[in-house]
Amino acid sequence: MHFLSPLLEEYIKNHSENEPQILQELTRETHLKVIQPRMITGHFQGRVLSLLSKLIRPLNILEIGTYTGYSAICLAEGLPKNGFLHTIDVNEELAVMQRTYFNKSGFGSQIIQHTGNALEIIPEMDIVFDLVFIDAEKKEYLNYFDVVMQKVKSGSVILSDNVLWSGKVVEPLNTKDKATKTVLEYNKRLKEDPRIETALLPIRDGLTLSRVL
Repeated sequence: MHFLSPLLEEYIKNHSENEPQILQELTRETHLKVIQPRMITGHFQGRVLSLLSKLIRPLNILEIGTYTGYSAICLAEGLPKNGFLHTIDVNEELAVMQRTYFNKSGFGSQIIQHTGNALEIIPEMDIVFDLVFIDAEKKEYLNYFDVVMQKVKSGSVILSDNVLWSGKVVEPLNTKDKATKTVLEYNKRLKEDPRIETALLPIRDGLTLSRVL
């Protein structure tokens, strides 16, 4: 679902920071070689992620859901020289493509790839994260949030993607649609959890910005 007209989307893109060449190349290769290329973060949201990361200046970033690596590169743009981004994905077939572009981006030594179940990997990490980006299996969003809250501190920022879920959040709920049901529960949790303050931004498919109190 497009929440804005294509004309407005083009205007917004043209009046935001330009998309880096390396990310244009990654977008092309993703569309040529990978299933469901619409999952890629894209120009405008990518620049939003980059700018937020630069404002936060995180020492440690956690990304749940790597796909082909676009969002990881955007987030890595805000890392200090001694900072690291840990990105987790279940699809090991994309690991080589991810690493190729991580290295091309200049952030290769700062981006650490993990392959497997994030709910098993995160509890084993002895790291406190300043910035977290959740963009993986929607049916696990509540569980991701629970494990992430054990790895953040006051002032940490949690970004959650696809929280408007193609507009399904305001449509009659199909009781068999577990993904939409979870997204609805997740949005309610973020709104009501006293440990965080939250704003849901109408960026692309919905991006929630939550700050840990």
